[in-house]
Parts: sequence; structure tokens; C-alpha cells
Amino acid sequence: MSIWRWADWIEHVPEEARITLGEGDTPLVRSKVIGPEAGLRNLFLKLEAANPTGSFKDRFAAAAVSHMVARGQRTCVATSSGNAGSSLAAYCAASGVSCRIAIVETAPDQKLRQMMAYGADIFRVRDFGSDPEVTFRTFQALERIGSRTDAALQVSAYVYSPLGMSGVETLGLELAEQSEAPVDHVFCPAGGCGLVVAVARGFALMVERGRLAYSPAIECVQPEGNNTAAGPLREGAERARPVESTTRISGLQVPTVNDGDLLIQACRPTGGTGHLVTDEEVWELQGRLAREEGIFCEPAAAVAVAGALNAVREGIVSPDARVVCLVTGTGFKDAWSVDRMLRHFSCETVDLSALEQEVADPD
Repeated sequence: MSIWRWADWIEHVPEEARITLGEGDTPLVRSKVIGPEAGLRNLFLKLEAANPTGSFKDRFAAAAVSHMVARGQRTCVATSSGNAGSSLAAYCAASGVSCRIAIVETAPDQKLRQMMAYGADIFRVRDFGSDPEVTFRTFQALERIGSRTDAALQVSAYVYSPLGMSGVETLGLELAEQSEAPVDHVFCPAGGCGLVVAVARGFALMVERGRLAYSPAIECVQPEGNNTAAGPLREGAERARPVESTTRISGLQVPTVNDGDLLIQACRPTGGTGHLVTDEEVWELQGRLAREEGIFCEPAAAVAVAGALNAVREGIVSPDARVVCLVTGTGFKDAWSVDRMLRHFSCETVDLSALEQEVADPD
């Protein structure tokens, strides 16, 4: 299976140009502990770490690189905080396309190593991802490079790569198909905001084609230190706003607006709103997901769950609501956060005699 089973629902790519590594059709599982303990009886987790490179960005890369193949473009120019770069590097490797990526300065080494393993040419840009002016100018420079003959700029945002982002819309299509009952809320983490827009558009397409009666409320969750769109959406504003990003949640350090305006336009008609969470709340949920649900995710992937639990406490979400949280990437992406999670634990070495004694005397 792949996103191409939805080929007639997303931006068209000729069949012979479609690249796939088996992305999409990821599991949707019911929370057994975290949801019920919060009074949320129907909390479901969409496990996007099951994608080939470990994140939802594979949906984007599959579509983006396939469109490049269809157009005969052989050089991918990209920017990433980690996951998009890994995905693009993998799909470029699978299609014989060269890949050059400008990296957010704070991106975890594990994500950089994954990109390099696929053969990508990568480099960090100082202050990229924290300073909005540097970030804006970096995008400008990459746009110029990507406009050269035989090249294409691929950034996981509608304002830069709408064809690639159509692949992410399959998330909404899948959720509508997977859920046994209508979904009331979908909580999505937001950095550049494209994921939230894509999910909203996927559900909107299901409604438009008569497969759903209505869209669930699409909820935007951001770290407090990168409040470009969640706050404005909740406050009733029409536009997102650039910020100086201070969050330490890798992958969501996007101080520019990017798809923020589109997010507000897409979420508000669904009844969704914005939610802000602290870095500490995110790290706590990352640990709880591993220990209590068996789900090993990176911090950014725990953001939606943190937002949903806050929404239940605030009375925004009913305890009876059917809620889906997007768990967007694997914990192997961010070793620093795993070290933080395990800082109070260790693996001791014991003599075999101690183990044999335990067998002989289990009490």
C-alpha cells in the first residue's frame, strides 16, 4: 500500500513517475491508559512513525519527488529541521535525484545522520530556525537556487511546495476511512503549519465528494515558544504572525508564518481552535507515551497529545468525544530527548550468580 491508492484524490502524477517506499496506511490505535486517565474515553493515536523513514513527512516526499521525476527535474534543493530532509533524501535516493539540504541550526544529529546515510549533501545555517529574519532570507536564497534549470525547491509547506503537500492530505483521507465512527476532533502539532492545513483539506475533500457528512474540528497545537498560529487562531485573528522561536522542541522551531495564514483559514470553519503547550508538558507526554502506551516518539510527536489533554481539562473537548492525535515521528529521531527521558534510569551489570539466585528464590 502507499499514498498512490489515493492518486485520484491528490495532485495528479503519471503512474510511471510515482515513487513509493510503502508510505501511508499507518496504524490508528486506541489509547489504553493516557486517554482514560484524563477522562477521555475515545482517544486514538495515529502512528506516523510507521512510515519508511519514521515520520509523516514521507507522504510529502513521495509526492514531491514523484512530481520532480514527472518533470524531468534531477536536483532537489530543500530546507529542513530534520524529518522532511530525511524523507526527501530517502525518496531522492530511490529515484536517482540529487539532494541538497539547508538544515535548521538546532536540528538533532540523528536526523542529520539519517539524511547523510541516504547520500544527501547537507549544511547547517547559523540562526536558521530561531531568528525570523535569517529564516526568511534563507528561504529566499534557496528559492533562487531551486529556480535553476533542472532543479526544484522542496519545502514541506503549501506556500513553497503545494504539489508535495498534496501527498500529506492522504492523512485526512486515511483517518476518515479508518475510524469506525465519525471523528469529532483531530489534534495536530504545528511548526510551519502545513500538516494541519493538509489534514483539514483531506477531510474537506471527503465531505466534498460525499464520503463524510462533516469534517471533524481540526485543532492546532504549538509549543508556547513558537506561537505563530495557535494563538492567533484562538484569538479570532485573521493572520498568523512571525515570532522569535524559543521552544526546544525540535521540528517545531519555525519562527516564520509559512502556512500559518492558510491554517487559520482551514481550521476555523471546522470549529477547531489553537492550543499552546509548554516544552515540559511535551517531554512529560513523550515519556508517558513510551511507558504507558508502548509508543516511542520524538517530542514533536507528543505535542498533539499534550494539547488534547489540556483541552479536556479546559472543557473544550467533551469526555465522550472521539479524538485523534497525530503522533508524527519516531523517538529514534532525537537522542537528546531520550537521554533526558532516561536520566533517572540506568542499566546495571550483575553477576550470573545473582540471576541464578533469583531463579532459585523468586520471592
